[in-house]
Amino acid sequence: MKMKKTILSCLLALGFLTASAQDQQPKTEYVFNPHWYVQIQPLGIQHTLGEIDFSDLNSYNVQAAVGRQFNPVVGARLAVNAWQSKAGSKLNGQTYKWDWKYVAPSIDATANLSNLFCGFNPNRVFNFGVFAGLGLNIGFSNDEAPKKKDLMNQTIGVNSLEYCWSGTKARLFGQAGITGDFKISDAISVGLELSANTLSDRYNSKKAGNWDWYFNALAGVKINLGETYTTREIPVPEPEIRYVEKIVEKIVEKPVPTPAAAAVAEVEPLRRDIFFLINKTNIRPSEAQKVKDIADYLNEHPTAKVVITGYADAGTGNNKINDRLAAGRADAVVKSLKKDYGIAASRISYDSKGSRVQPFAENDMNRVSVCIAE
Repeated sequence: MKMKKTILSCLLALGFLTASAQDQQPKTEYVFNPHWYVQIQPLGIQHTLGEIDFSDLNSYNVQAAVGRQFNPVVGARLAVNAWQSKAGSKLNGQTYKWDWKYVAPSIDATANLSNLFCGFNPNRVFNFGVFAGLGLNIGFSNDEAPKKKDLMNQTIGVNSLEYCWSGTKARLFGQAGITGDFKISDAISVGLELSANTLSDRYNSKKAGNWDWYFNALAGVKINLGETYTTREIPVPEPEIRYVEKIVEKIVEKPVPTPAAAAVAEVEPLRRDIFFLINKTNIRPSEAQKVKDIADYLNEHPTAKVVITGYADAGTGNNKINDRLAAGRADAVVKSLKKDYGIAASRISYDSKGSRVQPFAENDMNRVSVCIAE
């Protein structure tokens, strides 16, 4: 009867482990790929600050850009904005208006705030971002401003265009803005961009004692070049079946081992998981006792050896960073065993898996060195 109960317990345990293994599925993770993109924004409106009616200071503009996304958050682009700016004055009840052409190349740093705060997700429908940069505004065809200046001098005797210019003028400008992109496919998204631009007081020909400003609203399409991401599967850790094997051994008839063989069989492997802080490879005082446990085990069993495997969590960093962290975590345990406890190098084997293998289901627990001595 006792033998039947033991067999039944063994079968139930095996069934539980099988069911658990079937429930756990490999986790799919998205891996960001640095990539180039082009951006075409043919629908734009510019508004130049001034004292005449709002609608009189609006003009059409366009923009094209090529950029590079270095990681899920940070990128850079070279953009060229162009078309027309407007200005005007109101004097003695009369409104005077003029416009001119410009081309404004700029270099901008970009940041994807959706990825920064919510994590990288290539299936996200909407991405919100910001940008800031510097450029050169090249103005030309300012032919109307001198005519308006002469007209004001003749009719009201006032020269309000003290900075009136002609020919071609190049002026540095700074800009900052926000972006919103709606994903159409992995390669294409449509979006809206709003920016504020500031430059020399001489831009609109009027002397105001402060910098001139204009604001752009642009809509267009963004086309990614090449694959923006790949996928990888994080394998499910294999279930511990060592305890089930012990139960099986109890019900299998074996010859009685000699005293020496029994002594060897009673030696259990020792496992210690030494956990690290994010982006760190040093052993914390709270984890140092685990290294001592391994050293004590090796000293107690002169023929035993230890295998140390370093890992990094897949939720942060990239493969290059995580490979370095995992190797550093394994190396820290190896050095402690040799330097602090005098364990011979011949008894230590070590490896690192980076973040390609995740021994634990909880992300933060994978900042670890798994040490098995036997």
